[in-house]
Amino acid sequence: MEIIVVPSAGFCFGVKRAVNMALDAAKKSNLQEKLNTLGPIIHNPQVVKSLEEKGVYPIENIDNGCHNALLIRSHGVKAEIMEKIASNKRLKVIDATCPFVKKAQNYISKAALNGYFVIMVGDENHPEVQSVISFADKNKFLVINSIDDLKRVPISEKLALVSQTTQDVNFYKRIIEDVHKIAKSDVTVFDTICDATMIKQEESKILASNVDVMIVVGGYNSANTNKLKNICMEIQKKTYHIETEDEVNPEWFVNVNRVGITAGASTPDWIIERVLKRVQDMDTSG
Repeated sequence: MEIIVVPSAGFCFGVKRAVNMALDAAKKSNLQEKLNTLGPIIHNPQVVKSLEEKGVYPIENIDNGCHNALLIRSHGVKAEIMEKIASNKRLKVIDATCPFVKKAQNYISKAALNGYFVIMVGDENHPEVQSVISFADKNKFLVINSIDDLKRVPISEKLALVSQTTQDVNFYKRIIEDVHKIAKSDVTVFDTICDATMIKQEESKILASNVDVMIVVGGYNSANTNKLKNICMEIQKKTYHIETEDEVNPEWFVNVNRVGITAGASTPDWIIERVLKRVQDMDTSG
């Protein structure tokens, strides 16, 4: 049985940067310091647990004040929360916001200042989307996640389009095309899908079309991993989304010649390697 792992599987630049910043902060902190991340630093439970073992704990809000250093997670935080954090002079702040997310925040701030109505393509409940869209004018934005949502777009306004950094590239293109068709004024499009996402999606599509089984590895709460799963499943119906090697099912590989493995941007190499080893151990072709 041939097993192929896409070259781009695993941590993207922004996630690797955030995790390394957390690890570095943990090494430099003393035992008395409380080191926290505002929400899970990335959407991978295994990595979050590993960081907890090193003294880095996620919290859901900053109101209890029982912390010395606070890491801003890769998804960023809302503008008003960032202002509140910055006003606390006694709190050490380590900003691990992904540079691509920062770029999207800056784009929206400029669009809002220029009077644009901002349309963000993404999941309104995702922390990245919530952090980015908070930089828009409070009365001039809309988050959409389906073609049907375009019915709510104020077509007479000047429109600025921005996307969640992990959005499906083809879906964003479709939204852009449809907005141009219905808009009655200026439309500005910002390219905010990160390079790693585009490469990962393209490589996974190609692999899914050339294997008998596709495995997508990553947190169930990871947006980009779920996007990969959906993209692969459209091509290869035998696509399975797992978090760890313990979920690998030997029944998936009966009479299978080629297996593809891809992984989300928040999936560490060590989990991918364990999944690969487990699949290799289940090779029934011989």
